[in-house]
Amino acid sequence: QVQLVESGGGLVKAGGSLRLSCTVSGRISSPYAMGWFRRTPGQEREFVAAITWSGDNAYYGDSVTGRFTISRDFAKNTVYLQMNSLEPEDTAVYYCAVRYGRLRLTSSYYTERNYDYWGQGTQVTVSS
Repeated sequence: QVQLVESGGGLVKAGGSLRLSCTVSGRISSPYAMGWFRRTPGQEREFVAAITWSGDNAYYGDSVTGRFTISRDFAKNTVYLQMNSLEPEDTAVYYCAVRYGRLRLTSSYYTERNYDYWGQGTQVTVSS
């Protein structure tokens, strides 16, 4: 059974940084892509970033471009989200997700239904 375990959330002041981690286990084949989404109360889940497991391509939501960086570590089966210049608007529960089949369209990475498994979420709170 595939499991994703997230860590690294917490409370930080505006302008600060956090790094989220997500480790995937339970399946022999490598993922095709992994992504991060976030959700605030009463809102739909919002795309944050995604990366192909090969590392060839990374994608970012408009609100985080230039501030967040996604990366992955083959040996650890882990994807990271480095978040810099955090703003109170970044406060949310952040979810990691994995996709095993190929995605052909760039827009597919931005859509949560295209991901196969999800982590439990980790809270990020940015104070002003």
